[in-house]
Amino acid sequence: MDKKNVHSLQDKDTVEMLFLVKEKTVGVGKNGRPFMGLQLGDATGSIDARLWDRVEELARQFETGDVLKVKGLVQLFQNRKQLVIHRLERVENSEVNFEDFIPKAARDTEDMLVELINLVRTMRNDHLKQLVLDTLEDPEIRPRILRAPAAKSIHHAWVGGLLEHILSICKIMDFMGSHYPFLNRDLLLFGAIFHDIGKIWELSYDNGVSYTDRGRLLGHMQLACELIDKKSARILGFSEELRDICKHIILSHHGKLEYGSPKRPKFMEAMLIAMVDDLDSKVATLKSIVDGERGSGEKWSRYNELFDRYFLLDDLNEKY
Repeated sequence: MDKKNVHSLQDKDTVEMLFLVKEKTVGVGKNGRPFMGLQLGDATGSIDARLWDRVEELARQFETGDVLKVKGLVQLFQNRKQLVIHRLERVENSEVNFEDFIPKAARDTEDMLVELINLVRTMRNDHLKQLVLDTLEDPEIRPRILRAPAAKSIHHAWVGGLLEHILSICKIMDFMGSHYPFLNRDLLLFGAIFHDIGKIWELSYDNGVSYTDRGRLLGHMQLACELIDKKSARILGFSEELRDICKHIILSHHGKLEYGSPKRPKFMEAMLIAMVDDLDSKVATLKSIVDGERGSGEKWSRYNELFDRYFLLDDLNEKY
């Protein structure tokens, strides 16, 4: 088996490697032949792949999230690398170290957690501070936060991605609390930390990133609300009104009903949390898209359906 990785693949490379299946589609080409389109990856990146033979038969043998042993050839298609698959077979999960296929956060997660806890200790409301500290220092929750991704595929979809997302929003909220002194900074920090914390149970990240049964049945918002009930019940003097305020932040943080929020934000702190969550996730998603396209030799990205546009690939931070 080659010791190559996705990042190192070049045009005309022959490949015999293990890949994680990130996306899988079956379609029909302009010539009328069925084909399978795949996005394959490892911890270093992703590559588009095409299979033209035995499509229906092979499509039944694996799913997204499985690891495949692939033989094929890298070629340029529209000036971008594409893997033409000659042969593939599914590898049993027991034979795979999934850590090799999931990207990791850029920073050490232990360092990020220390920074986050230090920020929490500056909160002034003792009840909210205890709720958050009791959660972050919980022996069941702490190791999960250190490893959990923030999403299956869209944003911060890597080991430690949830913590990276949380800390990023907390830093923004720390600034917002001073820039807009009429806002409750403690609620902003609480929302930054708790809005996605249910994802430590919603997502499984031992064999790739996938949804758990609880995640599919309940979702991360409900799981976070259950956590609020459980932790706040042990805090003397934690009022029912404050508990409802906390839950509303969770239930409204997707901003709109059509985006999956059971409630729309009904006070400024909840609105700001929804807006900054959307901002941070979009920045991370766009960075991943642009980083993945740079190196193709093209000035513009491929058309991106999520953002409905092409993106300039120049690094303006370096260029100007």
